[in-house]
Amino acid sequence: MKDILEKASAIKMVVFDVDGVLTDGSLFIGDDGEEYKAFYSRDGHGMNMLRSTGVDIGIITGRTSNVVRHRMESMGIHHVYQGRLDKLPAFEDMCEKTGIPPENIAYVGDDVIDIPVLLRVGLAIAVQDAHPLVKEHTHWQTPSNGGRGAARDVCELIMRAQNNLDTMMQKYLK
Repeated sequence: MKDILEKASAIKMVVFDVDGVLTDGSLFIGDDGEEYKAFYSRDGHGMNMLRSTGVDIGIITGRTSNVVRHRMESMGIHHVYQGRLDKLPAFEDMCEKTGIPPENIAYVGDDVIDIPVLLRVGLAIAVQDAHPLVKEHTHWQTPSNGGRGAARDVCELIMRAQNNLDTMMQKYLK
């Protein structure tokens, strides 16, 4: 765990996949073709807490959804790439636009489409219920499943490694 905390201490940005990471991977599609997703509120709060410590957040997802656009806008997340089945060019563009090198980025994924990015970041993370091949190519797996606390696990790991977690939690104990 010491090695993971050392890697996490250098992180300046966390990039999340959406389906299977920020959601449980279920897709609800209405009769009108509109897509619905369920996001776990504690994951969102963890992301907001992490952002407040100065760590940026990005999204790269293979699907395109208005729900994702609305959710990320409501959270103030601006680095959002949708409809990217090949995630590596989006990741490289994100690095160029933010000026953050790959070794200072954590990526969180769940399926084989995420592996090319996972192989290039400083901290590669799989959610607990990720595909086995994804887990083979990561530094750490979250205790929680995708869409059920995995993003919060990641945020708290990074805040702990950067000595921000206790201070952040103290705000709620007053």
